[in-house]
Amino acid sequence: MTTSIQRAANAETVAAAKLLLSQMGIAPADLVTVAIPVPTFAEVVPQVRATLAAGTRGTYGAALNRLETQWRDRRLDEVSKPDLDEMTQAVQAVSRVNRASRGGTSAAEHFVSAVRCVYRYAEDHGWIRPSDNPARRLSIPARQRSHRYAIPTQQLTEICQVTATTGDDPELDSLILRLHIETACRRSGALALRPHDLDPDMCLIYLREKDATERWQPVSPTLMRHLLAHAAERHSPQSGRLLRYRNGKPITSRRYDHLWQRIGEVLPWVASRGITAHWLRHTTLTWVERTFSYAVAREYAGHRGKTHGTTATYVKAHLHEVAAALAVLTREPHPLAPAYQPASAASAH
Repeated sequence: MTTSIQRAANAETVAAAKLLLSQMGIAPADLVTVAIPVPTFAEVVPQVRATLAAGTRGTYGAALNRLETQWRDRRLDEVSKPDLDEMTQAVQAVSRVNRASRGGTSAAEHFVSAVRCVYRYAEDHGWIRPSDNPARRLSIPARQRSHRYAIPTQQLTEICQVTATTGDDPELDSLILRLHIETACRRSGALALRPHDLDPDMCLIYLREKDATERWQPVSPTLMRHLLAHAAERHSPQSGRLLRYRNGKPITSRRYDHLWQRIGEVLPWVASRGITAHWLRHTTLTWVERTFSYAVAREYAGHRGKTHGTTATYVKAHLHEVAAALAVLTREPHPLAPAYQPASAASAH
């Protein structure tokens, strides 16, 4: 009797559950969870790498390689936060040390960002639940203050003189330096520059830099002439890289490494301080900020977002103001700043 009553009650419960599910538009089969196998790092990292832009792929390259090789056969759900913390500390400890380094914090920051990118990809594909994602609990190391500063005028002159009088291609190297000094562009922006990014009429170049930022940047008529001549003489394709060796091959970041190594051999203080092209960015932007304003320097640098406070939203500078700063810096008139003529230009650097 008891068994019959229990069976009847169970049948009623099942019937009620089916009725409720049908009213909710849910089939009983939908409640059956099929376990999705979690892939290994060797399987996931190449997929993540293929989704990244070239600049991001370069930034995360070392970190992704480390994950792919050291944890090749480990599944993503087999790694804990302590495991990631330990590897982050190892990355920071073995990072390259020079005068410009800041204790490996940059390498550790890139590693954490790369790990988050991998696990975010895993979340999007349903391999890892957000609550089980160890990368969400990782902390990015606090950045130390940069050791870079504006290069004094006399020392900048020495750098330019060594560049123009040494090496196997001083013409190329001098063009690279002038490009960085005038535009304060990053190395990635110079390497990505293409002939069809040049606007000779308005003396503008189109820069593509990190975080997918893109902008038009004023250049002097002199620099524009040299860029056009370089592209023509070295047969740079309109949609290919502009800066090239004499044999027509595009330069890479290695050209920068060799350039500053050569300058450091002649000027020991360049080597001892770890000076690179990024110091030229500091130099130009410092001059623009001191001579014009913070807003103009921010626009000159191509900085975006609200990292410097909400006020930056209201005190934005415009392209014509950047062109005016360039005209004073180079002592050349610019099409976008006709009021700034060489006769009235202030001394730059």
